[in-house]
Amino acid sequence: MRTAASKLMSSTTATECIRSWQEAGECVVMSNGTFDLLHAGHTGYLEWARQQGDRLVLGLNSDASIQRIKGPKRPLVEGQYRAALLCALECVDAVIFFDEDEPKELISQLLPNILVKAADWSHYVSGAEIVEANGGEVRIAPMTEGLSTSTLLDKICRIFTGQPAQLDPQKQRSS
Repeated sequence: MRTAASKLMSSTTATECIRSWQEAGECVVMSNGTFDLLHAGHTGYLEWARQQGDRLVLGLNSDASIQRIKGPKRPLVEGQYRAALLCALECVDAVIFFDEDEPKELISQLLPNILVKAADWSHYVSGAEIVEANGGEVRIAPMTEGLSTSTLLDKICRIFTGQPAQLDPQKQRSS
């Protein structure tokens, strides 16, 4: 039986696993994200993604990548702990950190059969053209209304300070 820790892989190891799974006839699904403050919206999304194939591989933004994307106050949870939570989920087969702002390089290396993104990113799915050019497909996952990291941060701030969260609108989106 695999341990949660064994699911955290380098991109090279993940590529080898994916090729092995695909050669065995398994459909590999990939998604990516920051997964800061893991919540039920995330787990529902990941379970939906896993149902699209036989294996689920996640690209996980590094802490430095998240700071560039979401601002200097994020991530709230360090990468090693975000990875540990994701690896502990039964629906997740592999987690790979990436340091770029977008996972295109990782996607081009892993070449999953299916790429999944949540509906809030339906306007732009990074790496879609790579997956489709290699015979794969892109699927858009439904979201659970009212469940997002930004909503959770705002609720925490309002409860403990009486003030809304001070999120940089240029660096934030519902996540």
